[in-house]
Amino acid sequence: MPRDARVVKELLKSMGVTEYEPRVVHQFLEVWYRYVSDVLSDAQVYSEHAGKTSMDPDDLKLAIQSKLNFSFSQPPPREVLLELARNRNKIPLPKSIGGPGIPLPPEQDTLISPNYQLAFQKSNPRQSWRRQRRKKQQQQRTPTLQQSKRWTFNKHHKGCHFPSRPSVQSDTIFCPQ
Repeated sequence: MPRDARVVKELLKSMGVTEYEPRVVHQFLEVWYRYVSDVLSDAQVYSEHAGKTSMDPDDLKLAIQSKLNFSFSQPPPREVLLELARNRNKIPLPKSIGGPGIPLPPEQDTLISPNYQLAFQKSNPRQSWRRQRRKKQQQQRTPTLQQSKRWTFNKHHKGCHFPSRPSVQSDTIFCPQ
């Protein structure tokens, strides 16, 4: 067993972790190696920026400190959180609507009211004329009941049958009932 894996197992043991999957050691080693390589590469960049030929402990300290500052954020102090809670709790909650059922806050404080407005487009008279013309042309292409009589309907089979291709240029097929 590699020395690093033994160190990880001893670390887990010292923390009181007795049962874990073997993959945990490998995952911890991967995170560990990645962290160390990131810190070393940052330290190399800092030493090059300072014009040094090799890294020194100050570069490593700076790299570790920058990693801590940007990777891990610490929660605000307890006093700050208590002050924020006091300020927030000074504002009273909205009064609820009395009556049977579930008590609800006033209508303006709820999210169930409509949040949209209908906007109607003003139609251009020329466009409405075109629409009417298209509608008439479509009605002329649609077969009437007399034209659809040549198609036969089989009572034992659900559907329409027609002997030849219909001469209608529409997507709709009419079936007499």
